[in-house]
Amino acid sequence: MSAEAARIRAVRMGEMSAVAEPMADGSTLVRSTQPLAPYKRSIVDALEEWAIRTPDAVMVADRDGDVWRKVTYAEALARIQPLAQALLDAGLSPERPLMIVSGNEIEHLLLGLAAIWVGIPYAPVSPAYSLVSTDFGKLRHIAGLLTPGMVYASDGEKFAKAIDAAVPPGTPILVRTNPPPGRPARSFGEIVKTSVTRAVVAAHAAITPDTVAKVLFTSGSTGMPKGVTTTNRMMTCNQEMIRTALAFVKDEPPVLLDWMPWNHVAGGSHNTGLTIYNGGTFYVDDGQPTPARFGLTLRNLRDVQPTFFTNVPKAYEFLVAAFDDHPDVRRNLFARLKLLQYAGASLSQHVFEGLDRAARQEVGERVMIITGYGSTETAPFAFTTTWPVEQAGHIGLPAAGMEVKLVPNGDKLELRLKGPNVTPGYWRDPERTAEAFDEDGFYRIGDAVRYADPTDLSKGFVFDGRVSEDFKLSTGTWVNFAAVRAAVVAACAPLIRDVVLTGLDRNFIGAMIFPDLEACARHAGLPLGSDPGTIVRHPAVQAKFGESLGALARKATGSSNHVARAVVMAQPPDIDRGEVTDKGSINQRAVRTHRADLVEALYAEQPGPDILSLPRNGEAS
Repeated sequence: MSAEAARIRAVRMGEMSAVAEPMADGSTLVRSTQPLAPYKRSIVDALEEWAIRTPDAVMVADRDGDVWRKVTYAEALARIQPLAQALLDAGLSPERPLMIVSGNEIEHLLLGLAAIWVGIPYAPVSPAYSLVSTDFGKLRHIAGLLTPGMVYASDGEKFAKAIDAAVPPGTPILVRTNPPPGRPARSFGEIVKTSVTRAVVAAHAAITPDTVAKVLFTSGSTGMPKGVTTTNRMMTCNQEMIRTALAFVKDEPPVLLDWMPWNHVAGGSHNTGLTIYNGGTFYVDDGQPTPARFGLTLRNLRDVQPTFFTNVPKAYEFLVAAFDDHPDVRRNLFARLKLLQYAGASLSQHVFEGLDRAARQEVGERVMIITGYGSTETAPFAFTTTWPVEQAGHIGLPAAGMEVKLVPNGDKLELRLKGPNVTPGYWRDPERTAEAFDEDGFYRIGDAVRYADPTDLSKGFVFDGRVSEDFKLSTGTWVNFAAVRAAVVAACAPLIRDVVLTGLDRNFIGAMIFPDLEACARHAGLPLGSDPGTIVRHPAVQAKFGESLGALARKATGSSNHVARAVVMAQPPDIDRGEVTDKGSINQRAVRTHRADLVEALYAEQPGPDILSLPRNGEAS
């Protein structure tokens, strides 16, 4: 049975509709026609409501070895208020927020909610800035911008070097375990027992929808991270937008198993917010979509039957590969599942088909797969499909309560957004805030979209790349960066992680490929952990990339989509040089700048042995 012919498991989705209005300046205004339902003052008000309605329901659980630590809604509410008192006692305020440098765990979530409870902003910061970086440059930048009143690190010893490098002496340090050597620190276990005074009651009563709840830092793919001011309103109206589109979350409390870092808006606002706003249960997945850690996700899926599952495409690729050997994982994933969602990149066709095939084998029907679109500045939910995605990059229609402007920009439509979920600006950065909004108050997200069907607005929109990433060859021919990048990644999967494109003012497009070293080692029959140079230069690896890229080149219709040369790189992207963000996004410009020698090698008159030459049909190699 084909995927198209198979029945899709019934799930209650909302309606999405919009109207378009041409403007005098040549732009088009597109408005959602779905009304935005009333939303709560703050996410902690939803928590309090569920603590009264379903006090014994588990709100959050994380792993402690072989067992799950669990916290119910009533227990969460009881712990948040003493924590909030301790934060007030330590002098934290909107000017001296809470900074969290460690990853996802119960204590992290409770501290963040406690801060929101009394109007103290908190900033979850990427652990990579402490544990992967060696110069701590981004961490120092963030700490200087925040001026934190307290810093929390789950394991003080693990984060000691980073704290010493970036956090001023005298700043209170809070840990779950292992105080950092040479620095006084309090323990979470101590402050959760703080006696609550009327100060907590007064501070909680004073918060408003416009109170700053958190500061989320952008990934820094174009420079140092910016602090996105995130208000209570942004978080709660965004959850009502989600409810309007994904109506099934109102029917029964959702169950999520999720690894996405809470310093990112998807994990820390969308997914935790979806859980708390709807009285669901959030299981912290200690796995990751990497060969070394995905086994932990498989272990956790033996315990948890999610009703909503969202992940990056790489994780779905790992899942599809694991289903045959782990039928219990496949059974649990699809047992109660209402919806699969992906974000961050395109889902390869073989992964689409693998998920469909596994669902039909397990439950006799397909499970709907959707995607959406948004950013940290939009809290993040801004667009979604409420119908099955069949086209890569299909982002659907604007969320309820939103309006967007489509501005002609060269041969693209630049997207700009406005709505109650859009940030008021960047933390302590009025210059960048002013640059981020146009004269009509629309947020300039920097992306382009196109109509999925120019004759039918109801079909929604397709992501069309970054406005600033397209470039011209020396011939004056424009290169659609997003389309070429997606084609290279699809052609080379699963041996590729990402690609940097070259060609500005050059005669042809070149590709600098970051390989998936583990996948390449398996393809070549080499032991995992082999020398990266040995892996990428192995004849089988070079032959496979040459074959895949050669087939792509032969399908090219012209210089605008012909990748003529490529190099497979052994050295991974460097976070300290800004080549990669903590969530794995590649900074194209930084890679080209720091690896200028490789760029020149791609365009040498006589390319070296490491350069793959990829002629089109009828061309000499």
